[in-house]
Amino acid sequence: MRLASLCRGTSASLVLILFVVGLAAPAWADDSRPIDAHHSHMTVFVSKSGIFSRFAHDHEIAAPLAAGTVDAGAPSVELRVESRTLRVLDPDLAERKRSEVQRTMLGPKVLDVERFPEIRFRSTAIEKTGQESWSVRGTLELHGQSRPVSLKVTRASESYRGSARLKQTDFGIKPVTVAGGTVRVKDEVRVEFEIALAR
Repeated sequence: MRLASLCRGTSASLVLILFVVGLAAPAWADDSRPIDAHHSHMTVFVSKSGIFSRFAHDHEIAAPLAAGTVDAGAPSVELRVESRTLRVLDPDLAERKRSEVQRTMLGPKVLDVERFPEIRFRSTAIEKTGQESWSVRGTLELHGQSRPVSLKVTRASESYRGSARLKQTDFGIKPVTVAGGTVRVKDEVRVEFEIALAR
């Protein structure tokens, strides 16, 4: 369904936002090391709603990390994502429709990557809440908007895992609504991440 595909693209943008937040987790490591982008993963889950939502699809979007620095002594974290690298996964979606969702997500109605080529996160406070857990607060810059974000993170072996929920409208992105509102993308998106530090 073409309209449903456009909706998915919109939510995908917010997906990015979540991705940046998750990357903040490594800031509580025992030393100062860069992020291992190759072994770090961030996935955004976008849901649909509306009377005819059963005819649309939920989406999964990958948000690759471009660069990141961690200063455990401060502690602080700075992360950067190139907006145009966001990728719609959706293996059950036909290639043509998946490409359409991708174009919509990167276009002026959602991420507008020509105007806003980067997404950045800067931590403002990192608090240890347990033996292997932390609370991270920071500022996320997305779609020309800067908003405070927070998340809970836990250590799992040699990586850090966590999740967060964000709203597209907080960053000036209007969720796509089609067919008179019978099919629409939910404002809130869920992000899950696993971050590894370079050895």
